[in-house]
Amino acid sequence: MKLIKIAPLALAMMLSGCAVGPDYTQPTSSLESEYLYQGVQGTQAGKYAQQTDNAWWKSFEDPTLNQLVVDAQNQAIPLKIAAQRIRMAQSYQSTIESFKVPTVNIGAGFGNFQISENDPLLGGAITAKHPVSGEELGLVDDNNSAFFAGATIGWEVDLFGRIDRQASAAAIRKEQMVIMREGLTTLITSDVIHNYLQMRGAQERKEIALKTSDDQRKTLELVKLMVKSGYGSKLDESRAKAALAATKAVIPQLEIAENVHLQRLAILLGETPRQSHSRFEEDKPLPNFSGIIPTGLPADLLQRRPDIRIAEREMAALNEERAAAIAAQYPKVFLTGSPGVLAKDFDDLFNSDSVSWLGSVGVSWNVFDGGRGDAIVEMQEARFDASVLSYQHSVIAAFGEVETLLHGYGQSQQYVALVSEASAETTNAVNKAQSLYKAGLSDYLSILDAQRQQNMMRDRVVAAKLQTANMTIALHKALGGNWQVNDAISQ
Repeated sequence: MKLIKIAPLALAMMLSGCAVGPDYTQPTSSLESEYLYQGVQGTQAGKYAQQTDNAWWKSFEDPTLNQLVVDAQNQAIPLKIAAQRIRMAQSYQSTIESFKVPTVNIGAGFGNFQISENDPLLGGAITAKHPVSGEELGLVDDNNSAFFAGATIGWEVDLFGRIDRQASAAAIRKEQMVIMREGLTTLITSDVIHNYLQMRGAQERKEIALKTSDDQRKTLELVKLMVKSGYGSKLDESRAKAALAATKAVIPQLEIAENVHLQRLAILLGETPRQSHSRFEEDKPLPNFSGIIPTGLPADLLQRRPDIRIAEREMAALNEERAAAIAAQYPKVFLTGSPGVLAKDFDDLFNSDSVSWLGSVGVSWNVFDGGRGDAIVEMQEARFDASVLSYQHSVIAAFGEVETLLHGYGQSQQYVALVSEASAETTNAVNKAQSLYKAGLSDYLSILDAQRQQNMMRDRVVAAKLQTANMTIALHKALGGNWQVNDAISQ
């Protein structure tokens, strides 16, 4: 009796080592030891230092921006959807893993059935009579009823690891959902930073355009006086009017840009436009980035870039699904049992004499399916091979993206420096023009012209800073990393 009870457990333990299919090996990529443009200004080469605070955008030293990022990561609707997808992946994983353990159903009830006297098998037993006396024997009752209670137990022994491989693939899919949420956090955060800086840049450029138009209006009035007095020409007046009109035409475009970026911020924050408008009650200048970008090593991209990590996990998941397809071609072993109690009277239901049970061991093996199983395995192998190529492409593309942005970031830094130098020279020109005017060596028109040049270069400085800010955001995004300000919100 003990041997019978131990046999199923011993059988399962013996068969647990028969798993088939290829084991997954994490790929290795041969990357350069350093970036080609890693020495550009504003970056720090070498191994990336894992910091407790990854909020690099705080180097803009803008409290409004910092709060926007926090609010976006807590309020953005796409991130909430991503969190629900993680829950779905967790539930799917639990569903697959549940097939590893026996399924137990319990039930109870009352049954009644009547046998027909015309039943070809049992009908004669009901109407049977004594061959001599002719007395009805009643070997079988035609009406029967019973109470029952019991359980149905079923278990597929994972002989060749099919269920275990499927559960492993489901666990990897959940990991992918977590990584996707991290990548989406990075994407939304970068969009918030980008739109905020673009909005501030549009506001600052609008202020410069208003100042320029005011100066040009003064220039136009002065030219009109000179034309009226005979010292100027209509050509000068037309040029002054054209310059003023061109500057005034830019202002509506900058207002459109300001409003567009503000509306995009509202969408990213999951707010109404009115709620977002209340955040920016006054215009502020474009903040400057004062930090150093740690580039790390090219090999760091393999662990820091969400797209590469997702591609690597895709290979791992498809390998498990490929192994599950191979294991599905092997026999399946099932253990079933139905212990319970059965009695005609309810009072006798839980009597020891009412115990009944049924147990069985079964094997199922699809020995012929027209090549369907082989085709499924071949399909899974092709999917895995394609994922390997996709992973290689992701690594190469990521490496090239970082190199491109490093070079662009360095060039944008130089561009800002040169434009700032030119802007400083226009300021010197304004000062000299004012000195000459006070000394009576030039007219006021020279001052206004110098101020116009100064305002134009100030606008170019803001545009150059915006370009550098965009490069800063793109480079941080290309280098990857965790941008979550609070890891708890990802749970």
